[in-house]
Parts: sequence; structure tokens; C-alpha cells
Amino acid sequence: MDADLARRLRSAEGAEALERAQAEADPDSLGAATRLRSRFDPDLAAAALDQVSLRRRALDKIGPVGARMLWTRDGLEQATRGAVSAWRAACLRDAGIRRVVDLGCACGADARACLDAGLDVTAVEIDPGIAELARFNLPGARVICGDAERLAPELLAGCGPDTAVMLDPARRTGRGRSWRIEDIRPSWDFVQQMLAGPHPTVVKLGPGVPRELIPEGVRVDWVGHRRDLVEATLWSVAGPGGGAGRETADPRAVLVGDDPSVFQSLPGGEPSLDAGAVTGFLAEPHPAAIRARAMRAAAGADVHIPAPGIAYLLASEPVASPWLTWFRVLEEMPFAEKALRSWVRQNRVGALEIKVRGLDVDPAALRRRLHPRGPHAATVILTPTIEGARALVAERIVT
Repeated sequence: MDADLARRLRSAEGAEALERAQAEADPDSLGAATRLRSRFDPDLAAAALDQVSLRRRALDKIGPVGARMLWTRDGLEQATRGAVSAWRAACLRDAGIRRVVDLGCACGADARACLDAGLDVTAVEIDPGIAELARFNLPGARVICGDAERLAPELLAGCGPDTAVMLDPARRTGRGRSWRIEDIRPSWDFVQQMLAGPHPTVVKLGPGVPRELIPEGVRVDWVGHRRDLVEATLWSVAGPGGGAGRETADPRAVLVGDDPSVFQSLPGGEPSLDAGAVTGFLAEPHPAAIRARAMRAAAGADVHIPAPGIAYLLASEPVASPWLTWFRVLEEMPFAEKALRSWVRQNRVGALEIKVRGLDVDPAALRRRLHPRGPHAATVILTPTIEGARALVAERIVT
């Protein structure tokens, strides 16, 4: 965003434009644009209407505070979910951290959660326009426009163990979002230096970060929210449950609730489970438990998998767990498309849910080819097993 336009949004004139834009039922409509332009110049009118659209999206992702912040589209897309930001800020506070230096704050979602947790915040953002938005979003914080890598030594000089570094490296290039570690900013070399340095450090990364990139002695939390795996959090400082990251480097799965004070954690790094025959119940583990290699801990019972490397759990009885979605296996048949089409037709299945792991099958394309029609609903789970590919007819159950 242009810095001058960002400053105008922060001004009294901008506040009036935002208030009028907020009153529009459809801020993306031509009528809304026409009404705003009758009072404000086209740039400010368009920016105010765009902010209203972004704030409405931020309400769901960030929470009520997000609807009072200023955003860019990329900044909101990459921002941490509000419950996860609040969980991380509470982790830092509970570990004795009193001050956070956010080296690359973007619009300031994580830094705002730290402020709301009672921490003192210094935030750095390299983009002048986004830095202006962060100044609006972080009342009471010190926001600096500059290069985080260059400013870090000065900002951290003389800081004690109650000051933590927070990093959420940007994952975008001129070509759009990037998952290449070489493309993140601040650079991966700098991130590693911070993790290995004297200052407690927490780093937010995408959940697809390769495990081999995680530095030795740094704990990774694979963080889930609702049914999604949302990030990998690297710690060189104590997280919830105690123990400094350098002393407790084993991976964990963490499941954060909409109330961030309510979360579950599991120890990770388990060896592979044994494969065995299909049983009466199948569980789909939360992706955070899968990524952390914590599936046995999630079940807390005698379970096995249908084939090596397949992240379904099989058991003779279901076990209540927030980490597991259970299905009762009603029928088992070899996976053959012609036979499955016949089964769908004979059972008059119109609403067909297809779940697949470990097979080169597009569920949406397969569903079209099966021509489901009829009054009944069914779930079919396609998976390799020790006896070959199988189609499991199942029903979702509540434990």
C-alpha cells in the first residue's frame, strides 16, 4: 500500500471515510463507490471501501479486534488466526517474557496479540505503507520502518532474558506466495541466527516446512486450529507446559481452541505404527497429530494403520479424543471403480462423500464417474491396506 494513502486512512478524514464505508451493505458495489466518491477523492474512497471488505473477513479469521484494524489483502491472507496468535502470546507471557521485538510485523496481527497479553512490543516492518498500517493497529507499540536484519543488533543490544524475538518471515515474491525457504524475508540464515542466539526466539512458519530444515535443539509445535493444520511454530523459549526449547526439543502437536486458553498438546516424534487388517472402526487423525508423528498419542490405545505410511488409524473400539474423527466400517470391498459404481447404484446413494489417502484418485472426478443418484447418503474411504487397495463404506460416529 502507498504510504501516503495509508497515512490518510489513519487521519481524521480517513476515519470519516471508513465510517461511511462501514455503513454500506455491499462495499464492493458500484453504488457504494459512487456514494463514497461524492464525498472523498477516488483513491481514499476506494481504500476505505476495500478496508471494510477486509475487516469483515478479518472478523472471522482474527476476531473482533481484526475488524478494527487496517489491512492489505496479502497481510490478512498471511496473518495468523486470532486464537493462535493469542495462544502464542500467552506462551511467551507465561514463560516470563515481558517484551517482544517483532522483526517483520506486517500488519501486526501477532504483535497485537502480544500487546493484548500485556507485553511491551517493538515492531519492525520494511514496507513504508504497511508500517503506517501497523502504527494504527498497534497502539502503544514502537513501530519502526526499516530492514529487520539490519536493525536487530541495535534493538536487541542490552536486552535480557525477558525479551523475546518474534519472526513471521514473509512468504511472497513478485510472483505471488512462495513455499521456497530461499524466498522468505527475513532470510532463513537470519532466522537460524536468531534461533541459535542468546535471545529467546519464536518463529512462525508454514505447516509444510521440511522437517530437515528445523535446526538442531529447536522445538517445533505443529499447530492445529479447528480441523486445520495452520502452522509450524519454532521455539527456543519455553512454551506451554514448561521447559526451554533447547532443553525440550522433541516435536509436539498442539490443538488450539477458539478460546486460546484451552488447548491440547501431544508429544510427537513417534516411530511408525504397525500395519494390520481392517477392523470395525477407522479414525482420521487431526493433521497436526499426523505432521508431529503423534498418532498413537492421539488415540492413547491399541491402534494400527492399514498400510505403511497411511495416516488412518484402525481399532476394535473407538476412543474419545479431540484429535480423532471416527468412522464405523460397515462394508469392505476391493477398490474397483466398476464395482463401486454398482454399489452406489444398488444402494441408491445420492450424497456421496469420498475420502482418499495413499491412492492416486481425485475424489471429485471419481464422484462424477460414479453417477450418485438417490435418496441415501454414504461415506466411502479409499485406502491401501496390507491386502491391497480397499473401499470402506463407513458412517461417521460421535465419541
